[in-house]
Amino acid sequence: MQAIFETLFNVIYLTSVITLGSIMVKRGKQNSRLFGWMAVLLGMGDAFHLIPRSYALLTTGLEANAAALGFGKLITSITMTIFYIILYHIWRKRYDIRNKQGLTWAIYLLSAIRIVLCLFPQNDWFNYYAPVSWGIYRNLPFAIMGMIMIYIFRAEAKKAHDQAFGFMWLAILLSFGLYLPVVLWATTIRWIGMLMIPKTLAYVWVVIMGYKEFLAETSR
Repeated sequence: MQAIFETLFNVIYLTSVITLGSIMVKRGKQNSRLFGWMAVLLGMGDAFHLIPRSYALLTTGLEANAAALGFGKLITSITMTIFYIILYHIWRKRYDIRNKQGLTWAIYLLSAIRIVLCLFPQNDWFNYYAPVSWGIYRNLPFAIMGMIMIYIFRAEAKKAHDQAFGFMWLAILLSFGLYLPVVLWATTIRWIGMLMIPKTLAYVWVVIMGYKEFLAETSR
């Protein structure tokens, strides 16, 4: 049952975000085009992990497909980092942020640290029981990025009375909050991996906010 449900969910999710992203890239202007690239990157990056996961669940199991799953996790970890860099620039453009260069450097530095940590062989990506400690190390800078994004979106949306992006901070918070237990316990408690579904829905929420902005943009 889990295999069938997850596979159907993954197909609908990947198709939806890539399709919406492609529409925004092709027809969008300003922020909505950035949202489009972000959505396409999200879908393409997640495909590297979700397709092998669905295959594993439907065939010989997760542990037997550890190498494909590990490679997918590596790619997804990098693309998700870039996802937040793009989202940061969407924030700057939407709220017309013309200074705060130190914050920009902080986001880029945290992103670089995260990506470099992901490339360390100690992550042992191809081992199903990869060390949890390295999962924590590589996700620390990512978590700091997340906290920054939550704060800046909440602060600027409140200041600008931005109803369209008023809950962007909450979507980011949910995505990180649901991801943390997966990092810590997914390999030992199998059902924890199911938290990736509501986590993924939080990202879909982000994309939908961007798509609504695209629709508003094109109707002007």
